[in-house]
Amino acid sequence: MGRLAASFGRAVAAHRAALHHVATARRLLDGPATPAPGEPAGTADTVADLRRLGDQLTSGWLGGENAPFGTEPLTGRTAVRLGIASTVDGFFPALAPIGGGAHLAFESDARDLRVAALLRRLVVRLLAAAPAGTVRVLTADTAALGGTFLPLRPLVAAGVLAEPATSDDAVAALLDEAEEHVRAAQDDRTTAGRELLVLVAASAPTGRDLARLAALTHAGPTARVCVVLAGYPPPGPGVRPPALGATTPVRFDGGYAHIGEPAGERYSADGTGLPAPVRLDGDPPDDVIVQLANALGETARRAGALTFADLLPDQLWTESSVDGLRTVVGRTGREPATLAFDDATPHWLVGGRTGAGKTVFLLDVLYGLATRYDPAELALYLLDFKEGVSFTEFTPSGHDPSWIPHARAVGIESDREYGVAVLRELRRELNRRATVLKRHGVTKLADLRRAGHDTPLPRVVAVVDEFHVLFAGNDRLAREAADLLEELARKGRSYGIHLVLASQSMSGIEALYGRADSIFGQFPLRVALPGGSGVLDKLNDAAGALPVGSAIVNPAAGIAGANTVVRFPDAHADGDRVAALRHELWQRRGPGSHPPAVFKGYESTHLADDPTYRSLTPGGRRPLALVGRVVDVDLSTAYFPLDATPGRHLAVVGTAATGADVLHAATLSLAAQHAPGTARFLIAPLVATADDVADATVTALRAAGHPVDHLDAPALRRHIGDLATPPTDTPPTGRTYLVVFGVDAAGATLGLSDPATFRSGLDDLRTLLRQGPGYGVHLLGWWRGLRRLSDDLGGTQNRDDVACLIALNVPGGELGLHLGVHDLAYTPRANRALLVDRHDHRTRLIVPYVLPGREFDEGL
Repeated sequence: MGRLAASFGRAVAAHRAALHHVATARRLLDGPATPAPGEPAGTADTVADLRRLGDQLTSGWLGGENAPFGTEPLTGRTAVRLGIASTVDGFFPALAPIGGGAHLAFESDARDLRVAALLRRLVVRLLAAAPAGTVRVLTADTAALGGTFLPLRPLVAAGVLAEPATSDDAVAALLDEAEEHVRAAQDDRTTAGRELLVLVAASAPTGRDLARLAALTHAGPTARVCVVLAGYPPPGPGVRPPALGATTPVRFDGGYAHIGEPAGERYSADGTGLPAPVRLDGDPPDDVIVQLANALGETARRAGALTFADLLPDQLWTESSVDGLRTVVGRTGREPATLAFDDATPHWLVGGRTGAGKTVFLLDVLYGLATRYDPAELALYLLDFKEGVSFTEFTPSGHDPSWIPHARAVGIESDREYGVAVLRELRRELNRRATVLKRHGVTKLADLRRAGHDTPLPRVVAVVDEFHVLFAGNDRLAREAADLLEELARKGRSYGIHLVLASQSMSGIEALYGRADSIFGQFPLRVALPGGSGVLDKLNDAAGALPVGSAIVNPAAGIAGANTVVRFPDAHADGDRVAALRHELWQRRGPGSHPPAVFKGYESTHLADDPTYRSLTPGGRRPLALVGRVVDVDLSTAYFPLDATPGRHLAVVGTAATGADVLHAATLSLAAQHAPGTARFLIAPLVATADDVADATVTALRAAGHPVDHLDAPALRRHIGDLATPPTDTPPTGRTYLVVFGVDAAGATLGLSDPATFRSGLDDLRTLLRQGPGYGVHLLGWWRGLRRLSDDLGGTQNRDDVACLIALNVPGGELGLHLGVHDLAYTPRANRALLVDRHDHRTRLIVPYVLPGREFDEGL
């Protein structure tokens, strides 16, 4: 009955309107006359009243383009003009409610030119009417790939209007932003509680996104969100779209629109429809768009400006890391974006192409953490594998002694070996913490801290930039790195050890084949900068169109639909503020604080700078030959102890001129451990490339008060014969060091046999190598070829006769054959050497000592 009554009522209204039209026509034909019996009186007056009322309700930009900008605060529900309604008695503005929980829905999408033009005019009217900063407009246009809003580019360029969302992922991110606005507005938090968010969709999204958009229309007046949706309901048989709340529909019939009339009905059942056809307003004038962009641009730039200072807390070191670490990394829309290291997001994966701002983002994160948590709450391990200086400012330098007191180890242009050394150090820390937690009967660091135990266990954040370098190839080192990384990722959550892996690419990591899911599955938080879609799900390409300075943050392992767009500042753009902050943190460091262990892959090392060398004194139990610094977390001294074991000699192998420098360092370090006159040094410079170094060695030894004999090849042959004969005094007194620069150059001389004894110099050399250490004689020699060394030893079966080996530019495969090691992971490169101690089973990558001024004489 209700439906029948409604239909009857509409019929009566239509009949009355028709009678009115006829009466009006007659009046126009016959001249002035009194209203006919039953004719509705005062219709012309009603139209005039509607015109006046429309002008009052939409005085200014909500109705026209002739008012100052920003004079109409959009508080609560507001009327906005859509066009002109026409009747036989004249025209009046066609208005619709907007804001305050009122929304608009157009039957056609923006591919209908009338709809596209009106959407653009609505955007301009709303932005122009309200004071700057009180209305924010987000647009979406997947049907025309942003073409609907192309005439509004001046507003986009001025920062007044955001770029339209043109893909499904971008629409999902836009809905994320709108939903966060609703939550913030309902809580009356920050600016979202005071501004109106207008979401303009040029076409209806599909599936879950349409349901989310519909839910926004039901959010209520307190949400301060308004939806303008074109293309609703979406076409298609059997499609039942979600219902919209408090939405004024606009449908089309020929060249006119009908406002408030649901599809298929002449007038709305509740009488709210406008029983008059409407000619929709067209495009806003171009000059108005430009004027609006100029007027609001500066305000938009100030409101949207993001600086490094926006990331920092009001006070330093006031937060606790018991339940995790949190820091502001930028803004989502106009709200702070906060990320965390906690049980939900213990590890992060960061991706982005070259120049996308990856280093800037990491620095923002690190400074944000370092200002919120003191060094007792946070420890940092920082690794950079690329040719850059990402973390240099966290370390002291020659011109600036300050450092970030949270930093424990920093690697700059790191080697793979150094990266693995840091991972080993983190595993040792993890195991240490596991022992502490078991001792106190808890399973998580947070439980231990909450229980009040005073064990100093700060949370650890390890950042590895360009981490894929760790897994270059598929050798033993890469496999060890994968094992360590997997263990740290699985267990780190419980013990407060958090990882950040950053890279330009996630593909082609051979060592991770079959293990990527088990490792990266422990990294739920993904940060994709421009070109960094590789860290997201394969179906999530939201990072493809990002501008530099922004990122997709996804806490759900990169799946589509969980994206948030975050803008972050460039710390380098505020260099003075950053430098002042670093000094302030450094000045606040506690007593006894030590600078971080720093490994700079491009730097050479010098014997005189080694604290171990500076601490050497005569009288030690066994002398140490210092040869360089180990590529480990602490850059510990690389050395060989020389005792009475057969074979305790040093061989430096390779054509690089660095071989002479290593012999020089080993010789001077041995000399420092003997009182003047208690050790004998025999120096044989047999190759021209070593003459300068050999002369410097002789000069330094004589200055230290040690006797030195200068030998040529024949003299070397005689002395080897003498040294191969055990001394008569028992036990022997003093030590003798035979230092030969270019042993291979003496090959011809040593190969000659004595006519009387039939012994060659090589026979005496081999006897010396086996027996010499027993009576205090050690050989320190530089062979320029590994085969020459092997021949002089009498074959690889005698390789233990020289147990201490420094390999320079020797191919790893050739070195492995000589040592009998089939999977030796060594790639020769400048400023590196491999230390091998066959007796102690030590193999270490080192930075060999060079003389100052010879850093660039690599010999490769």
